[in-house]
Amino acid sequence: MKKLGLIFTLTLTSLGLFACGNGNKSTDSTEKTSASTEKKVSSETMNVGILPSESAIPIILAKENGYFSDLGLNVEIKPFTSPNDRNVAIQAKELTATISDVMTEATFKKNAIDMTITSGILEDFKVLSSPNSGITEMKQLQGKHVTLVPNFILEYIMDEFAKKDDFTYEITEIDSFSARSEALLNDQVDGAVYTEPQASMLEASGAHVLGSSKEAGINGGTIQFMTDVLKARPQDVAAFYKGYNQAIDYMNEHKASEYAEILSKYQFPDAMSQYLDSQTEKYPHATEVSKDIFESIISWAKDKGQIDQEYTYDDLTDFQFIK
Repeated sequence: MKKLGLIFTLTLTSLGLFACGNGNKSTDSTEKTSASTEKKVSSETMNVGILPSESAIPIILAKENGYFSDLGLNVEIKPFTSPNDRNVAIQAKELTATISDVMTEATFKKNAIDMTITSGILEDFKVLSSPNSGITEMKQLQGKHVTLVPNFILEYIMDEFAKKDDFTYEITEIDSFSARSEALLNDQVDGAVYTEPQASMLEASGAHVLGSSKEAGINGGTIQFMTDVLKARPQDVAAFYKGYNQAIDYMNEHKASEYAEILSKYQFPDAMSQYLDSQTEKYPHATEVSKDIFESIISWAKDKGQIDQEYTYDDLTDFQFIK
């Protein structure tokens, strides 16, 4: 049994409810995709929520390099510093689409917020140990204090590593990124879970990387759209992914140092460019979320009491726009 330390709650229970219903998906994806590309892209603004991580970079580059506008798409990027702030914006109907994760989408569904997962994202979460902890292997976190944001993808990833190496750990909840980082670097906690570029920054400051979600094949992050937008403006969503994939091609053809100035406009540190340039594999175009990982996360979320039913792959996803 994990024990919760410093108390900080990030939940969706405060979200207001509004009309639900995912609608019936057509069984003919080819017909829908054809229809979406034949219609002219609308002039309506697409407000896309991002978090300060690797997953946002293709969207940023598609916006800043003009790929979206060349396709006739009007995209506004809405940055958020925490998942909770993003969720409040979703509840207020301020976003058309957002970067998120499978369990958050399931919780949205539970709370009658009708969104649909349309692709996975680029992401790599690292488990790190504090500089002077003496912990250099994952299994050494047995019984130790790990700081993370519970009820989101961070906890799922940590639980997956704990299950694989057969250990238990205690969660220490701390209410800000800077405070959690300080606690890790000052050896006030034994471990932490962070995405990039934060993980590389902490490693450069003395923390030890114990594991990578990317290397472990865990990818539960998502891009999801309001379901009514998928129905009313499928051509806009198709254009979004065309621009997104153009940005992926750009990332594969250029060093991150060449677009570091763009990233700095969105408050990314130099460590982000260094991390990107250290990657040896090409970035993939927008892909589906693995059904196996999806089902694992849904079961985990139900076991945690975040949702009261196990939603199916078809309930929450629609990948026609990336095929």
